[in-house]
Amino acid sequence: MKNVFRVVANKISIWTGSATVFLGAILVVAVWASTGPLFDFSDTWQLVINTGTTIVTFLMVFLIQNTQNRDGKAVQLKLDELIRATKGARANYVGLEDLSDEDLSALDQEFKMLTQSPGAVRAMNKLHSKIEEEHARRRGLRERAAHILHRDHIPTEPNSDKTL
Repeated sequence: MKNVFRVVANKISIWTGSATVFLGAILVVAVWASTGPLFDFSDTWQLVINTGTTIVTFLMVFLIQNTQNRDGKAVQLKLDELIRATKGARANYVGLEDLSDEDLSALDQEFKMLTQSPGAVRAMNKLHSKIEEEHARRRGLRERAAHILHRDHIPTEPNSDKTL
């Protein structure tokens, strides 16, 4: 049952998120609005659109929640895998989404203190320097490669500004 719901919910969410369905919804509202004078803008005429939109909204809430739950879980699993595979990362941070609000708040405060400490600032500055050095090294490699290719009359690719 869960698998059937997941498949159906996924297909419906993809379908309802399309431009065609959006334009269809606009068309329904336009047809409803244009029939107002025909029905003298009666209470029944208004009830039709109110009931229809309420039902659609009610059902869409469940589809959106299901999609968001699956997407959120997939993102958490990907982040957990990155933590697990990254040397020096703290593996005890896997599964933080299951912590209480108080625990998450305490962890947030810990990270704020880490970033405000002089040692952390020095480490961040050193990291930024290393990143800039790497960018400069790669720029130099690209320039030398372009010079060699030009000197030897080898045609270069049109997207020569891509990172090596």
